[in-house]
Amino acid sequence: MDHLLKHSKHEIIPCERCGTAIECKANSYTKCQCSVVQLSINEVQYISELYDGCLCAKCLFELQQEYREDIGV
Repeated sequence: MDHLLKHSKHEIIPCERCGTAIECKANSYTKCQCSVVQLSINEVQYISELYDGCLCAKCLFELQQEYREDIGV
């Protein structure tokens, strides 16, 4: 496994919320798994107040739903 990580173009990191291993593609955002969740500016702000690091798409979607429930959407 370590051998594979050294040859990967992108860093493998844990999701800050659930710990799932995700491939960070910050230098290639449109190809990153987190780009599949379309967040509004307000949703991004809400999530960034809770977490500093990268989150997997599943957690981003769950937090988006949590935010929308909180504001009554």
